[in-house]
Amino acid sequence: MTADQWIAFLAGIGGGALRVGAPFLFVSLGECLTEKSGRINLGLEGVLVFSAMAAFGASYLSGSAWVGVLVAAATGAALAALHGVLCSLPRVNDIATGIALMLLGMGLAFYLGKPLIQPQAPQLPSIALGNWSDSAAVRSALQINALVPIGVALAVAMWWFFANTRAGLLVRMAGDSANATRALGYSVSGIRIAATAAGGMVAGLGGACLTLFYPGSWNEGISSGQGLIAVALVIFARWSPLRCVGAALLFGGAGAVGPALQSAGIGWGYHLFNVVPYVLTLLILVITCKPGVVIAGSPGELSSTR
Repeated sequence: MTADQWIAFLAGIGGGALRVGAPFLFVSLGECLTEKSGRINLGLEGVLVFSAMAAFGASYLSGSAWVGVLVAAATGAALAALHGVLCSLPRVNDIATGIALMLLGMGLAFYLGKPLIQPQAPQLPSIALGNWSDSAAVRSALQINALVPIGVALAVAMWWFFANTRAGLLVRMAGDSANATRALGYSVSGIRIAATAAGGMVAGLGGACLTLFYPGSWNEGISSGQGLIAVALVIFARWSPLRCVGAALLFGGAGAVGPALQSAGIGWGYHLFNVVPYVLTLLILVITCKPGVVIAGSPGELSSTR
């Protein structure tokens, strides 16, 4: 490749990491918060898809993309709260309930979103990071979602919340030892329901990223399994909100390899490179998850999830 092609390729990877990684960031932060309380929510794929549809519909009907963002967050919180309440009932399995929630969210999104496939909704504003370049390809590649800085700030706020606040300590305690939490007079179910709902609200912002920025439209295959990949991403980040930022950028960059090659004028292997995020997910799970071994940083109650 020429020097200009290399610049376009690197800009495509960097911009793609921020653009494609935005949904990963919000969903992984939401799952991190949920799992810190000792609960797993595999239904975040349904939360992501349903929130994406709700964001697009609200933006289309209201004429404001920011209204769509708020509706996405509220939708994610409501659907995740349902998961939290159901999982607090006796003899209810977190994993099975999460799968049911995923199917419910996707089914509702596909059914209610049929009229939204053709219309165009107002989109979120972009932040231009490529004005230093004379290349149109570089400037286009470095247009990032206005929600990305909010996501990074949210990761820092979550890290501070877990490390320095009483509420954060209670969430971590519920995730590490339910018996100790009960012994101190706190409701484990209440803490987990609140953490799950808050996690769903954060994940809902990832849905808004999908339909209100990139790819910026609503269709039934918009998520491509990003909600499920986020579970592996949280394991890779060792349940650290700050590491979730780096992990989301890694997955976003992996997903941007194909488009970056196209922007550099290389069309060979485009579809092959689209599978990189899924291969990376499998590698992470194989490398980090070993039978009988507790992963460093894992909340203690996750190993005893019903």
